[in-house]
Amino acid sequence: MIEVQDLKKEYKIAKKSAGIAGSLKHLIMPKYETLEAVKGISFHINEGESVAFLGANGAGKSTTIKMLTGIMKPSAGNIRVMGRDPFANRIENARKTGVVFGQKTQLWWDIPVVESFNLLKNIYALSEEQYVRNMERFSAILGLNDFLSQPARKLSLGQRVRADLAASLLHEPPVLFLDEPTIGVDVTAKQKIYAFLKEVNQEKKTTILLTSHDMKDLESLCHRLIILERGKILFDDSIEKLFDRYDGGMTLEQIIIELFEHGTDAVSYVEEQEI
Repeated sequence: MIEVQDLKKEYKIAKKSAGIAGSLKHLIMPKYETLEAVKGISFHINEGESVAFLGANGAGKSTTIKMLTGIMKPSAGNIRVMGRDPFANRIENARKTGVVFGQKTQLWWDIPVVESFNLLKNIYALSEEQYVRNMERFSAILGLNDFLSQPARKLSLGQRVRADLAASLLHEPPVLFLDEPTIGVDVTAKQKIYAFLKEVNQEKKTTILLTSHDMKDLESLCHRLIILERGKILFDDSIEKLFDRYDGGMTLEQIIIELFEHGTDAVSYVEEQEI
């Protein structure tokens, strides 16, 4: 379903001194340094898997998600999502995937939420039957009816995230990418969102790749972890294996912190914990 091989992403960053003199010098003799955000990672996700993509800020999670969705072009390596290059086939890829970025919305800001859904219905060429069926289901689980008539700009963060999640799944995509979908959302809303995602994954066999810092909620939704640190994969296996290889009593969050403390030696360190 998702295949990634030797994926890399580099950025050129301007290197200049402070002040007007530094800006003028950079204008005449510009200097740049290269930042490696993603350093040759490889992984494969099967149909129907629900995978957590974890890492500290700056680890390369969001950059990888953007390359998988076709928003950003890789510097090197190969990506296939349902057999297609997501950047070279952006339109077709968008029709088959759903995406939620926690700090951005795909809703139209000044019109009622229901009008945004009507526009998406036309964009994805959904039948009336499919549209009504999905809207009734989303409204029942996510409580959309409480705010469908309000413009997106007047929604609370929790309401906006629920609406974005429904919008991303309206066309029933086989693959769903979620980048910090519950950031800043209250506990009650998070519970509804993760319960909904679990149901979608189990009933529709939707493949989910999720980045989040909510370790406890991830355990209920995802069975596999891919942990990134400084653009490299430190761990890629089941959550159960992590718990099996560490002493009892440690939470997932404590294990992840211990992994980060071992940095680039984390993979070999995990292997040493076999008991």
